[in-house]
Amino acid sequence: MCGRFAQYRIAYEYLDKIAMQLPLPLRGSVNPEPIGRYNVCPQSLVQLLHQDDDGLRMEPVKWGFAPLWAQGKRPPAINARVETAATSKFFRDIWQTGRAIVPADGWYEWKKDAANPKIKQPYYITLRSGEPMFFAALGRFQRGGWLEPRDGDGFVVITSSSAAGMLDIHDRRPLVLSPEYAAQWIDLQLPAHEAEELALEHGLCVEEFEWHPVGKEVGNVRNDGPELIGRITHPLL
Repeated sequence: MCGRFAQYRIAYEYLDKIAMQLPLPLRGSVNPEPIGRYNVCPQSLVQLLHQDDDGLRMEPVKWGFAPLWAQGKRPPAINARVETAATSKFFRDIWQTGRAIVPADGWYEWKKDAANPKIKQPYYITLRSGEPMFFAALGRFQRGGWLEPRDGDGFVVITSSSAAGMLDIHDRRPLVLSPEYAAQWIDLQLPAHEAEELALEHGLCVEEFEWHPVGKEVGNVRNDGPELIGRITHPLL
């Protein structure tokens, strides 16, 4: 699953990559300062990119979603499986209108010691190119500008199965799209069945990524800073 990631660049560094593929005006205001988050966790507000009726918007939305009928019955979901999201009763109502992108710089995974599962080594995963990432997401959010969030607003990160060569082939990873496919994903004109095909077939392959061990401090949600993504020389595993 994807439970922690980094989103630290200036918003325009992400937006420029998408704008080249989907030339729509940017609506609303964007903070010119770096986002500066190195340990984004569920239930926090996250900068989410989506297409509105009049252009592109990048706004804070809570990470975690449950349809109104399911609220209070179990904790909000933070991930959705790419294989079933389009048809799942949990997500199908937002599949067409709630497609969004989470701009990111990398995400964290924990690898367990086969002999002692209590021992876990965190790793930070990035693109080999050093470019920003674009996680496919689904959500419920306000449209038309800076409106107050409603009860039930939120989003999930779509995940795919980890391929051979990743840290743990039994785990899930974010569905990372190229800028071209990220722009198509959030295009409101893209039919639902084509969006499903895109998600199933066009995630970046394992060869696009690299990773390194990082300190256990990332496991504490109160910790946040660039030191969290730094390589450590003596990993636990």
